[in-house]
Amino acid sequence: MIRKKEECTVKINKEMKGGPGEVIQTCFVDQEELLNKGRLFGNLHLEPGCGIGGHTHQGEGEIFYIEKGQVVYNDDGKEEILNQGDIAICKPGHSHFVTNKSDEPADLIALILFE
Repeated sequence: MIRKKEECTVKINKEMKGGPGEVIQTCFVDQEELLNKGRLFGNLHLEPGCGIGGHTHQGEGEIFYIEKGQVVYNDDGKEEILNQGDIAICKPGHSHFVTNKSDEPADLIALILFE
Protein backbone atom coordinates (compact mmCIF):
# COMPACT_ATOMS: atom_id res chain seq x y z
CA MET A 1 0.00 0.00 0.00
CA ILE A 2 1.17 3.50 -0.83
CA ARG A 3 -0.35 6.77 0.33
CA LYS A 4 0.58 9.99 -1.41
CA LYS A 5 1.02 13.17 0.62
CA GLU A 6 -2.14 14.70 -0.81
CA GLU A 7 -4.13 11.66 0.37
CA CYS A 8 -3.28 12.21 4.05
CA THR A 9 -5.93 13.61 6.38
CA VAL A 10 -5.18 17.16 7.55
CA LYS A 11 -6.85 18.69 10.62
CA ILE A 12 -6.51 22.20 11.99
CA ASN A 13 -6.66 22.07 15.80
CA LYS A 14 -7.39 25.44 17.40
CA GLU A 15 -6.00 25.76 20.93
CA MET A 16 -5.06 22.07 20.98
CA LYS A 17 -5.24 20.74 24.56
CA GLY A 18 -5.61 24.37 25.66
CA GLY A 19 -2.41 25.51 23.94
CA PRO A 20 -1.94 28.76 22.03
CA GLY A 21 -2.85 29.22 18.36
CA GLU A 22 -3.34 26.44 15.84
CA VAL A 23 -1.68 23.10 15.25
CA ILE A 24 -1.90 21.67 11.75
CA GLN A 25 -2.01 17.88 12.10
CA THR A 26 -1.31 15.63 9.12
CA CYS A 27 -2.23 12.01 9.86
CA PHE A 28 -0.05 9.59 7.93
CA VAL A 29 -2.15 6.53 8.79
CA ASP A 30 -5.35 5.77 10.67
CA GLN A 31 -5.81 3.72 13.83
CA GLU A 32 -6.58 0.53 11.89
CA GLU A 33 -3.35 0.94 9.91
CA LEU A 34 -1.54 1.24 13.26
CA LEU A 35 -2.96 -2.26 13.92
CA ASN A 36 -5.10 -0.69 16.70
CA LYS A 37 -1.94 -0.32 18.79
CA GLY A 38 -1.99 3.47 18.66
CA ARG A 39 -4.03 6.47 17.66
CA LEU A 40 -1.63 8.84 15.91
CA PHE A 41 1.33 8.73 13.57
CA GLY A 42 1.71 12.03 11.81
CA ASN A 43 3.14 15.51 11.52
CA LEU A 44 2.31 18.40 13.84
CA HIS A 45 3.08 21.79 12.32
CA LEU A 46 3.51 24.70 14.75
CA GLU A 47 3.79 28.25 13.51
CA PRO A 48 5.63 30.70 15.81
CA GLY A 49 3.68 31.23 19.04
CA CYS A 50 1.59 28.08 18.62
CA GLY A 51 1.64 24.95 20.75
CA ILE A 52 -0.07 22.02 22.41
CA GLY A 53 -1.25 22.61 25.97
CA GLY A 54 -0.34 20.55 29.01
CA HIS A 55 -1.92 17.12 29.28
CA THR A 56 -1.28 13.74 30.87
CA HIS A 57 -1.18 10.52 28.86
CA GLN A 58 -3.23 7.74 30.44
CA GLY A 59 -3.04 4.27 28.89
CA GLU A 60 -0.81 5.53 26.10
CA GLY A 61 2.51 7.22 25.46
CA GLU A 62 3.71 9.74 22.91
CA ILE A 63 6.99 10.21 21.08
CA PHE A 64 7.94 13.45 19.33
CA TYR A 65 10.74 13.66 16.76
CA ILE A 66 11.64 17.28 16.01
CA GLU A 67 11.82 17.22 12.23
CA LYS A 68 12.30 20.95 11.71
CA GLY A 69 12.76 24.01 13.87
CA GLN A 70 12.99 24.57 17.60
CA VAL A 71 10.39 24.14 20.36
CA VAL A 72 10.15 24.51 24.12
CA TYR A 73 9.18 21.13 25.55
CA ASN A 74 7.85 20.72 29.08
CA ASP A 75 8.37 17.21 30.47
CA ASP A 76 6.54 16.77 33.82
CA GLY A 77 7.26 20.40 34.71
CA LYS A 78 10.83 20.60 33.41
CA GLU A 79 11.29 22.83 30.36
CA GLU A 80 13.94 22.22 27.75
CA ILE A 81 14.65 23.57 24.28
CA LEU A 82 14.51 20.88 21.60
CA ASN A 83 16.00 21.29 18.13
CA GLN A 84 15.85 19.44 14.83
CA GLY A 85 16.74 15.77 15.37
CA ASP A 86 15.89 15.73 19.10
CA ILE A 87 13.38 13.22 20.48
CA ALA A 88 10.96 13.59 23.41
CA ILE A 89 9.27 10.58 25.01
CA CYS A 90 6.20 10.94 27.24
CA LYS A 91 5.43 7.63 28.93
CA PRO A 92 1.96 6.63 30.22
CA GLY A 93 1.03 8.53 33.38
CA HIS A 94 3.31 11.45 32.57
CA SER A 95 2.48 14.93 31.27
CA HIS A 96 3.94 17.26 28.71
CA PHE A 97 3.33 20.30 26.53
CA VAL A 98 5.17 21.89 23.65
CA THR A 99 5.31 25.46 22.33
CA ASN A 100 7.06 27.05 19.38
CA LYS A 101 8.58 30.18 20.92
CA SER A 102 10.96 30.74 18.00
CA ASP A 103 10.50 32.98 14.96
CA GLU A 104 10.41 30.04 12.52
CA PRO A 105 7.83 27.26 11.93
CA ALA A 106 8.44 23.88 13.58
CA ASP A 107 7.43 20.37 12.50
CA LEU A 108 7.19 17.40 14.85
CA ILE A 109 6.59 13.78 13.93
CA ALA A 110 4.25 12.36 16.57
CA LEU A 111 3.54 8.74 17.45
CA ILE A 112 0.97 7.83 20.10
CA LEU A 113 0.94 4.15 21.10
CA PHE A 114 -1.37 2.35 23.51
CA GLU A 115 0.02 0.60 26.58
